[in-house]
Amino acid sequence: MKVVIIGGTGLIGSKVVTRLRQSGHEAVPAAPATGVNTLTGEGLDAALDGAAAVVDVANSPSFDAAAVLEFFQTSTRNVATAAMKAGVGHYVALSVVGTERLPASGYFRAKVAQEQVIAESGIPYTLVHATQFFEFLAAIAQSATDASTVRIAPVLFQPIAADDVADVVAEVSAGTPLNGRIEIAGPDRFRFDELIRDFLHGKGDPREVVADEHAPYFGAELRWDSLVPGANPRLGVRHLRDWLTEAAP
Repeated sequence: MKVVIIGGTGLIGSKVVTRLRQSGHEAVPAAPATGVNTLTGEGLDAALDGAAAVVDVANSPSFDAAAVLEFFQTSTRNVATAAMKAGVGHYVALSVVGTERLPASGYFRAKVAQEQVIAESGIPYTLVHATQFFEFLAAIAQSATDASTVRIAPVLFQPIAADDVADVVAEVSAGTPLNGRIEIAGPDRFRFDELIRDFLHGKGDPREVVADEHAPYFGAELRWDSLVPGANPRLGVRHLRDWLTEAAP
């Protein structure tokens, strides 16, 4: 089957393309680099022609509240319109665990808006809600840094490897639409501030990590369970300790 991957040249998208091709599917990466611009609609009709499914793993280049909302609403509407025209039977989108619980965040409000566009498009769909990626730990620490201090909320945290995310997204895209969502997370839970402290220490980073219950995450304060899935999530197979060992120089 033909599957078009919006954002197919990025971290998750490129991995999804590889997995689908290894399974014998025609996986088409769609991104500005391949001549597809979801904000203008350029190249979408040609890319989606004959596709059975579309996978949307694109992300906004800006996290400014207005810009990210504009990106997700415009991009998703254009993809949905072209997909409907092409007769695509499954719209798969990657989102974030806890999105609906963090309305104070402009980014998460934009993700909720994206999901609403998909759900109302008339195309059968599946939303994959993932926890934060191992690969983003350094960026998370940097975004929480003030001078030499890193302020992190002492809440539950259950990150997942990008490879595990790609495994699930590829599998879902070749399957039956749920018209709902699934949650995926890493196999281990941590306390957010303790994990970031251990992560930086392991890299020889001298920054001090301070547990701050009011520390914002993408502009929102966190509750104890804001970033972890509910009951019976699908768990990845890659443990953080192993990923850190493999990623070490």
